Amino acid sequence: MHDRLYTSALELFAEQGYERTTIDQITERADVARGTFFNHFQRKEDLVTTWAQQRQDKLRTYMDKSLAHQDDDTTVQLERCMSALADFNEAERNLTQVMLAAWVRSGQPLQEEPEYAGHVFVRAILAGQARGEVAPDIDPVLAGNMLRDAYLGLLYRWSQSTGDSIPLHVELRALLRISLTGVLSYPRHGAARPTPAETAAVN
Repeated sequence: MHDRLYTSALELFAEQGYERTTIDQITERADVARGTFFNHFQRKEDLVTTWAQQRQDKLRTYMDKSLAHQDDDTTVQLERCMSALADFNEAERNLTQVMLAAWVRSGQPLQEEPEYAGHVFVRAILAGQARGEVAPDIDPVLAGNMLRDAYLGLLYRWSQSTGDSIPLHVELRALLRISLTGVLSYPRHGAARPTPAETAAVN
């Protein structure tokens, strides 16, 4: 019955939006009495929480299998994680748009436990540190949460875009590249940059 109500709710959210969907409509679609809803969900917002939790569980299951391949380096693991996230969202873009907006409006991103929010990214970074691929002075939780926050910001912008937007796979891959390599251009072999006086002397 729980799944029946949940599935009926998601169908209605995708068809007419979260705000315009009522509990009465959900129970009518599920063909159950209105009171039955409250045996499984305290309020309509709990459907949003369930959706977010299922997405997290799905990603965790996927990355459990990925991280079992210990020969794959950190870049490969993080790319695989971003690719999975893109697949999840692109497969149901309309629903993602509706549910993500409702999730943000309900304040769910601010209610997540900091250590839990970027758990998958944190695990990949910790594994990379153990292999010597990630700098030892990097805080895995901070780095994981930064990746999570960047992902959510990009996802929200992508989900709200109209027309022919850049594929989410492409955007997430670019986000990861910038995160791993930075945005500054450093001289090769660590050579010091010439001072303005040295540059003027050469010219």
